[in-house]
Amino acid sequence: MNVSTAFKIEVTKSHQASQGGFTLIELMISLALGLLTVLVITNVMIMSEGQRRSATSGSDAQVNGALSLYMIQRDVQMAGYGLASNPAALGCGINASYGGTALTGFPLVVAPVVIEDNGNAGSKVSVLISRKSSFSVPMPVTEDHPVGSGYFVVRSAFGTTAGDMFVAVPSVVGGGFACALLQATNSGGALPTTLSTVVIPHETTSQWNPANLANTFPAGSYLINLGPMAYRSYAVSAGLSLQTTNLISATGTAATEDLYPEIVKFQAMYGKDTNADGVVDTYDTTTPTTAAGWQQVLAVRVAVVARSGQYEREVVTSAAPLWNLGTGYTVAGTSACFTGSQCLSLGLSHITDWDHYRYKVYDTVIPLRNVLWNS
Repeated sequence: MNVSTAFKIEVTKSHQASQGGFTLIELMISLALGLLTVLVITNVMIMSEGQRRSATSGSDAQVNGALSLYMIQRDVQMAGYGLASNPAALGCGINASYGGTALTGFPLVVAPVVIEDNGNAGSKVSVLISRKSSFSVPMPVTEDHPVGSGYFVVRSAFGTTAGDMFVAVPSVVGGGFACALLQATNSGGALPTTLSTVVIPHETTSQWNPANLANTFPAGSYLINLGPMAYRSYAVSAGLSLQTTNLISATGTAATEDLYPEIVKFQAMYGKDTNADGVVDTYDTTTPTTAAGWQQVLAVRVAVVARSGQYEREVVTSAAPLWNLGTGYTVAGTSACFTGSQCLSLGLSHITDWDHYRYKVYDTVIPLRNVLWNS
């Protein structure tokens, strides 16, 4: 071996020594650091995605709550149009049937708004509105209407057309004299021939009209023209959405529709003026039974509780939402809150894992304009 060969061998050994790889311990430490980095990044992404979903679902809850409140407010504001023209008739029970079957599912009474208690789900609010496109004014009955008659003799039938729904109100409300829901029909049958007589027929060609009414309607009674009629109710469905039920006058059936999801509570109260000073001084859920009681109802106060659609792993709501009712009037069942205001708890015990969701409460006071204008 010469000097040149020996030098090449030494250089090769030195090069091989400098090319040594990682040890097993180094590989394990690198792998652990990589896994920790992936874990941190994953947690950051999960938290970011959770916050994004909470913000998005919170926005959805705001939209659903606001739209639900708008729908209810729109109908309640118009409630009683045509019905409140004679406050003395408020509270009159209505006899109504379709095809000989008594109408069910709606509180049959001459009243703009009726509030029913639905237990844990809150309230059910039903509104009755005349939807006559032109106008709805009382039509006085000028001759006695016996039980078997198929028409009303009125002072004027201006604005009434065949197909209009109307409520017949007796001259004396109460004492066994009920109102009746009927439908105007085309002229026909045994109608009077005197040209000076104005009549509104309600013959049995319409399924709404029975062969014989339950009681007579003497002269001095009057008719309320409801036109196509709007009779609908609002409540929270079992699937936790705002649900409306509409009475279809063309078929005598009720159609139910879910409007907005994640509405978990709907609460309503009558606003009453109990001392006749024109100002609401009491809120309660007691439905009046007399005309005098109905005349005290000047407004309806409602609260809608909307829920975010995001289920949170931890408890994010420690107590049921509160309905802040302010001060200055009497409300049963409230407790002090928010710097002296009175609050009503909107219980959510009917919802599974209710404390793992976030909620938003929307409320407003809705004046009954038609009642105020005719009081």
